[in-house]
Amino acid sequence: MGDKTCVSFTLNGEPRSLELEPRWTLLHVLREVYNLTGTKFGCGTNDCGSCKVLIDDNPVNSCVYPAKKLEGKRVLTIEGISSDKRYMHIPQAFVNAHAVQCGFCTPGMVITALGLLLEDPDPDETKIRSYFTGNLCRCTGYVNIVEAVNLAAGRSTHG
Repeated sequence: MGDKTCVSFTLNGEPRSLELEPRWTLLHVLREVYNLTGTKFGCGTNDCGSCKVLIDDNPVNSCVYPAKKLEGKRVLTIEGISSDKRYMHIPQAFVNAHAVQCGFCTPGMVITALGLLLEDPDPDETKIRSYFTGNLCRCTGYVNIVEAVNLAAGRSTHG
């Protein structure tokens, strides 16, 4: 059933090697091979951002990322953020800013926030809103998400 490919990469700080099918996406690998279900399957078409992960510090939709391109890459998922003391303030900022409602988009939002803050530790509101254009949220209206990023950056826009 097709030629399998072997890739070596880092997942949440741990070296991994995997033999995979050519059509597998990174999302499939995360959820089905490694049982990391914090990364959500929302659309499967690169539209919603629920499946966002960081690859070499850049936010990527894992639902369309070919797993065969993982060779030598560093992948960070929501589980990796939650267990890394350097980044734990970001999910907490989402809680503190009430940027978590139904929670489905939250892992992708937190990943995107980290990607932004790694690129620009002090983004203004325009940059924050622009950076989140690939992440859909039906609950928060994005105001609280912007506040969460501000909190994670060490500032608050309220009081």
